[in-house]
Amino acid sequence: MKLLYKTTRKIERFVGNKSTLALMCLLVIGSLTSSCTTQMEAPNKPSKLAMNSSVVVADFNKESVKKKKERVNVNYDLDSLATKVELDSFNNTYSLEQRKVIYALNRMDANRLRLNRSIVIPDTVATDLMVYSPFPDELPLLDSIPQTVLIAQRIQAFGLYENGKLIKWGPVSTGKRSTPTPNGLFYANYKAKRKVSTVNDSWVLPYYFNFMNFEGVGTHQYALPGYPASHGCVRLYMDDAKYIYDWATAWELKGETIIKNGTPYMVFGEYDHREELPWKKLADDMKANDLTDDEFLILESYLKDYKEDPRNFEEEETERSNDNEIV
Repeated sequence: MKLLYKTTRKIERFVGNKSTLALMCLLVIGSLTSSCTTQMEAPNKPSKLAMNSSVVVADFNKESVKKKKERVNVNYDLDSLATKVELDSFNNTYSLEQRKVIYALNRMDANRLRLNRSIVIPDTVATDLMVYSPFPDELPLLDSIPQTVLIAQRIQAFGLYENGKLIKWGPVSTGKRSTPTPNGLFYANYKAKRKVSTVNDSWVLPYYFNFMNFEGVGTHQYALPGYPASHGCVRLYMDDAKYIYDWATAWELKGETIIKNGTPYMVFGEYDHREELPWKKLADDMKANDLTDDEFLILESYLKDYKEDPRNFEEEETERSNDNEIV
């Protein structure tokens, strides 16, 4: 980590962020030039911290299939932390909450940080991971679904939606090359606060939520090494696993028959094991991890299948039938 880079970080922490510093300068200039009538334009590259309190939503395409917040320019750097001094500087420069965001952006646990292991770091590190979401803030194609879990394998991330609005996202570790996580439309089945793996009884899986019954695939807490490493399940941070455990809805059974599906899990995308880690590409293109048009088409096909399954609407249809009988 270069000295100039570290110094800039410390200055940013002192003044809060770059936008705060810019605002201080503008106030001084404005007091000296109060007779000016021309409105000053906003900086070309405002920080996400400055924009976090006000999100502008714009149509992403003509059909309004997906919507994205209006982007502000965010620069990402790749830092190798080549020496212990640089590693110590990293720990001292960023707060615990800021470091958590950096670890999440690199899809890894804190204990996976190593010397000479390059990581991606945004130019301004907010403490809210939502600032850096690769998922659309609004996804109109999901607005008729109360809850949806998206698992994007290409970028190793999950997104949670309520009626088409993003409420949370985070990192995952899906199946490794020899035991990949299947893509498809699935549903939340059953859950357990503590489940023992059927692959190895020494593996304890906290906050397990199954979405492939017979295959035993589900979401749960387990180590995030910074790449796909599981035996097919979707690994999460502990907080994220607990959140999904409490938030998602399980199936409804009558005997051994499913009478109502649980929360839909939409698993899609292909992770390329031969290429550079996808999040490192953010250093060259801040939109590198955004969902692609092909991925949106896959989600549209899942939505079609969702709408064709009566077990997703049985409760509503029953209420409608009862109303008709009363009439």
